[in-house]
Amino acid sequence: MTELQGAGATSLSPEQLAEMMRLLKGADTAELKLTIPPTAQRATIAGLGLDPVEAQPRQVFFFDTPDLTLNAAGVVVRARRIQGGRADTVVKLRPVVPNDLDAEMRKSGALTVEVDAVPGGFVCSASFKGRSTGDDVRAAVAGEIPFRKVFSKEQRAFYALHAPAGLDIDSLVPLGPTFILKAAFMPADIDRRVVAEMWLYPDGSRLLELSTKCLPDEAFQVAAEFRAYLHDRGIEIGGLQQTKTRAALEFFAAEAKAAANGRSTRSGRSSA
Repeated sequence: MTELQGAGATSLSPEQLAEMMRLLKGADTAELKLTIPPTAQRATIAGLGLDPVEAQPRQVFFFDTPDLTLNAAGVVVRARRIQGGRADTVVKLRPVVPNDLDAEMRKSGALTVEVDAVPGGFVCSASFKGRSTGDDVRAAVAGEIPFRKVFSKEQRAFYALHAPAGLDIDSLVPLGPTFILKAAFMPADIDRRVVAEMWLYPDGSRLLELSTKCLPDEAFQVAAEFRAYLHDRGIEIGGLQQTKTRAALEFFAAEAKAAANGRSTRSGRSSA
């Protein structure tokens, strides 16, 4: 299951709360997230005093099949180009139980186990992170170099361990790009770094997410402070919560399918 457990509910059940606490004990970090409804995005940006001109542009590509076979198996492969020529990559598995992960891989400093929590939901993930360059990611997406070239040896091993059998990383297709504006700030009220990300899709739709990270044992205290901070600024809390990853995958997978169907139709006509 790749969905946030309990997402859409107003609060966690006692069973879900117990499960979340168990996962936090084995995690390295916790990230508290909130998706802002489209109708409230403009007011939220104003309420937080964000300056869009200071936001950092990013470009994200996911790698999967047009049918999202990887996503269905709980695996996410992503490359992100960052202003200035940098890029980072990740191979992510979710949901996970921290104690069930490979013991040797768990020792790697590049592997992070995190519990993501939204109003009424949560999921635990394991992310193998890496670095690349913007040029290499661009070349891989253009088909000039194999996808594996932008991922580390450890990431490829992690992928091979969890991806569906027979689905080689080089056989995936790029889904994207999604253009992102990222702004980070330190509100005096909570003295903690808060990140705002606006994901912009080709059809004009937008997804705004607010988030903050903390240590697992701080999660509930920080969640209360974060909620109070947002409430004081009139920011709507609750409603349908959707991860950025799922929204992007669904959008570009539909686009890839439409393109494939178009090629098939043209091929059929030319052979008739």
